[in-house]
Amino acid sequence: MAVHVLDEANRCLQCKNPRCRTGCPINTNIPEMIRLLKEEQMMDAAVMLFNNNPLSIVCSLVCDHEKQCEGHCVRGIKGTPVHISAIENYISDSCFERIKLEKKPYNGKKVAVIGGGPAGITIAVLLAQRGYKITIFEGREKLGGVMRYGIPDFRLPRTVLDRYAARLHELGILFRPNFNIGGSTSIKDLFADGYKSVFIGTGAWRPKHLRIPGETFGNVAYAINYLNNPDVYHIGENVAIIGAGNAAMDAARTAIRKGARNVTVYCRRDTAAASIKEIEYAKLDGVKFEYCKSPLEIKDDSIVMAPVTFDEDGKSTVHKEEAVEVPCDFVIISVSQVPKDRLVSRDKELTLNEKGTLQTDENGETTMPGVFASGDVVTGAKTVVAAVNVSKQIADDMDKYMQGLLD
Repeated sequence: MAVHVLDEANRCLQCKNPRCRTGCPINTNIPEMIRLLKEEQMMDAAVMLFNNNPLSIVCSLVCDHEKQCEGHCVRGIKGTPVHISAIENYISDSCFERIKLEKKPYNGKKVAVIGGGPAGITIAVLLAQRGYKITIFEGREKLGGVMRYGIPDFRLPRTVLDRYAARLHELGILFRPNFNIGGSTSIKDLFADGYKSVFIGTGAWRPKHLRIPGETFGNVAYAINYLNNPDVYHIGENVAIIGAGNAAMDAARTAIRKGARNVTVYCRRDTAAASIKEIEYAKLDGVKFEYCKSPLEIKDDSIVMAPVTFDEDGKSTVHKEEAVEVPCDFVIISVSQVPKDRLVSRDKELTLNEKGTLQTDENGETTMPGVFASGDVVTGAKTVVAAVNVSKQIADDMDKYMQGLLD
């Protein structure tokens, strides 16, 4: 691995105007990372990566690099781009436990972070380093959110998240698992206990429905639920996946690993929304693809699919008269997710927008004073790096708010 990483680092042209950095959603200084590695200053490179992106290891594994850093690499115009993700992963993974986490003295202020996913972890790390006492409230048993319960272990090993939990403990961050804010405890209760600010990063865990007959049958699961614990499902040999994003690829590849012999992804359009790499991996695993197909009904041992056509304006037509019944043992629906509304139901000052996500202003503050939010609970289901990037700015705004400096 080290030889490959060095070979790739030596291919970097150190461009004066690095397109790779422009393509990175969090603006990672990729040329500097590679320069430091080549000059045998790998620890400095790791510190730079962590300070820019506390979830650098995770992003090096799960980002859509083909569309981001590697997709913008000059080398890729006429050949193969530099394998930036491998370089970042090698540096971040090798040095993670050795990075010295700087932390200011406790400033007397406490912050509640609701949700232990990518947004919540980012906020917790950044504010803890600034001297705030942080408690993460998580409805599940372990830290990680969608990274642990929505991404398969073969893409993101659980051990990586366990290592993050240990480092957060070193920063003095408290973790309260199996505890849902919005049930017996409200956000107002947190303020009553002396928290100066609250961050909501609860993600998007409520699956969108197809609204077709048979969706409640026992041979059906939503991808976000299936990926949470695939071992509790009996999927049989023939599985249909409805939807074609990265979560659908994760579900399809997981089904293959859990014994399914025939897994077919059905895409409504003529292309799949997932990243090219994930599609290629799925095909390599044996997953089949059917394009321009729309489900009409789920039955006990089959699914009814109809062809879809699009006119020049992109308007679709489902040809129900040409529908066919396709035998299958199990159906996994993966057509995105939206946030649950537990918090909004409990704390009426919070407001949802027309998309069903939390309404926030330009500072990330919700309609409830002192309560901030980012990540999927605000944007809908997006990427890890997108959640981290926005959360960095919101950490600054929360800091200003608690210091009385936010307009």
